Amino acid sequence: MKVLLLADVKALGKKGDVVNTSDGYARNFLFPKKLAVEAGAQVMSEIKSRDEAAARKVALETESAKQTAKKLESITVKLRAQSGADGKLYGAITTREVAEQLKAQFDIDVDRRKISLPEPIKAYGSYSLDVKLYTDVSGKINIVVTD
Repeated sequence: MKVLLLADVKALGKKGDVVNTSDGYARNFLFPKKLAVEAGAQVMSEIKSRDEAAARKVALETESAKQTAKKLESITVKLRAQSGADGKLYGAITTREVAEQLKAQFDIDVDRRKISLPEPIKAYGSYSLDVKLYTDVSGKINIVVTD
């Protein structure tokens, strides 16, 4: 009997899987404990529509991430910082400040955790940072730190 698992079942499968089980196991154990439902035509069509919706959502988010990556490569974020007499910055420029200035200057919202900064920026100059926007979609942010 084909059943759709509503929860993880040890040695059978994970939630959302459609698996074959013996009729007795399904009727006497899985159904009474509400661990599974019979995978009839209606359930299978719901699964199919759910999978199609998820694929559509992934395609839209991937396209959006690609457009954002294209925008990011054509802009330069300008950051202002104060420094001491030797040219070293007071403190450091972090991904948080980069994300805030990106939002303020260009209205592009990027999560600071997705910006890759090997080490905090502690000197004036131009830098190129990698940004992981979505699975298999990444871009670059060009930033300039000035006085």
